[in-house]
Amino acid sequence: MNKGLAIYPGSFDPTTNGHLDLIERGAKIFEELVVAILRNSEKVPMFSVAERLEMLRELTAHLKNVRIDTFDGLMVEYAKSMEAICILRGIRAISDYEYELQMALMNRKLQPGLETVFMMPAAKYSYLSSRLVREVAQLGGPVDCLVPDLVVQKLREKMDVANKFGDGAGSARESEARAAERMSNERKTKSRKKKS
Repeated sequence: MNKGLAIYPGSFDPTTNGHLDLIERGAKIFEELVVAILRNSEKVPMFSVAERLEMLRELTAHLKNVRIDTFDGLMVEYAKSMEAICILRGIRAISDYEYELQMALMNRKLQPGLETVFMMPAAKYSYLSSRLVREVAQLGGPVDCLVPDLVVQKLREKMDVANKFGDGAGSARESEARAAERMSNERKTKSRKKKS
């Protein structure tokens, strides 16, 4: 068993500066750090697993003891298959702590030898999540200070494609506005007919 192997699991959809902060700091603590992307068929991700793998590999290429992998099912089973002794998790707020504590206790129940190490993000990333980044990007806001340059580029490409084919946030807002205007015009027309 490799006493120095830890797993940092997550969806990384997309990878944020907060994720990279934890990966770089975790790489200094553990002999080997496996960043494990969860394959979740129940969620519709912005980036495919293959895209997330490619981005994370490029973003962590300078960290020689970091490996990128994917998993599905129970994380403790994956950790056992990797002979890991530790799970690395980031905690940004009290709400994170409550959820992560429950998960850590359940993991310990399922796999007593598996420890969980909680790390606080750098203060400047304490509010940052992949969900927020996706929302800001979809609404056309700047994400340059939230994610690495590579991810900014990939997000722009996604938004360009989405808008081109009419399923982006901008197109969705435009469709909603047109539908609201159409309904308003229909109400006005009906009102005029009643008056006449």
